[in-house]
Amino acid sequence: MSLTRTVVRLSDGRDLIYFDEAAGSGRAAYPDTRELPPPPPASQLRYDPLVDEWVAIAAHRQTRTFLPPSDACPLCPTTKRFASEIPAPSYDVVVFENQFPSFSDRIAPDEITQLTDMVPVKPGLGRCEVVCFTSDHNAAFGSLPPSRVRTVVEALADRTAELSGLPGVAQVFPFENRGVEIGVTLHHPHGQIYAYPTVPPRTAAMLRAAARHAERTGGRNLYADVLAAEQTTKVRVIAANEHWTAYVPAAARWPFEVQLAPHRQVPDLPALTDAERDAFGPLYLDVLRRFDGLFGKPMPYISAWHQAVVGEGRELGYLHLQLFSIRRAADKLKYLAGSESAMGAFVNDIVPESAARMLRDAA
Repeated sequence: MSLTRTVVRLSDGRDLIYFDEAAGSGRAAYPDTRELPPPPPASQLRYDPLVDEWVAIAAHRQTRTFLPPSDACPLCPTTKRFASEIPAPSYDVVVFENQFPSFSDRIAPDEITQLTDMVPVKPGLGRCEVVCFTSDHNAAFGSLPPSRVRTVVEALADRTAELSGLPGVAQVFPFENRGVEIGVTLHHPHGQIYAYPTVPPRTAAMLRAAARHAERTGGRNLYADVLAAEQTTKVRVIAANEHWTAYVPAAARWPFEVQLAPHRQVPDLPALTDAERDAFGPLYLDVLRRFDGLFGKPMPYISAWHQAVVGEGRELGYLHLQLFSIRRAADKLKYLAGSESAMGAFVNDIVPESAARMLRDAA
């Protein structure tokens, strides 16, 4: 796929990249006319010795933009009345550094290095970017044509490759939050990319499980074996094509959860072939429309790309997309209450086989 990639600088020094589906867009001709303060310093990472995890403390995010009116949306193209994060009057797909990042490479000079002898502290080095899928404020990812989904995949692959090469980055995580029930702060169709400085807890758990499986089976890949089992039983498969399968996990944690996986083990988005990238969009759009069709209204969801880590354990990774919703009925949400929030022990209200049947019927 041929895209025009244009890099510009916003007035505070942050990077912005246009991914245009046609040449000669002239996006670079539009400067950022705003007077912005310098970007905030990196967040603080504090180590929790009780669970062997790092927690990011990013106090500057408390002041981030929250559900502005549509005529003041920072993700819409700039107009004569309002200067947004995107200086050009139109765009296809655009990626820029988050103005309120959880992780960045800007280190405060007075960084604390130790709170107690049990709790070390270090800068939250990394990067956070925003991905705008369309300039149409009232659209949704599920309403995009397959050609635009292909552009988004190209943009995510581009950013994954570049961010994976930054010093100290452990994993690159693209995702989309949709719906006020999920907690979005901007209605415009967009996603984010986190370049983590540490391996996140879920990835760490998956790596441990994959390593144990490889040791027991003489080197077999855990996710490949799980996918093959789902393809064989077919009970929880929602849809498939030549290169991808969408299925409900047998031990789904969320009321409605689907994983989309390529049939070939690849570590991340840049490793996908052109044919695999072409085949992803139609299948994913089909699944998103099934989600919205379940209860006849837009489904709140989180869409999360699980990619291989950058360093040790990379060979254990298997790229896949996890899509899930907290809606368990037309008028009910799944809250992460005592067991889930305090203990991390999930209790699902919907039998995965029932969820798969409902999603198949929602076509």
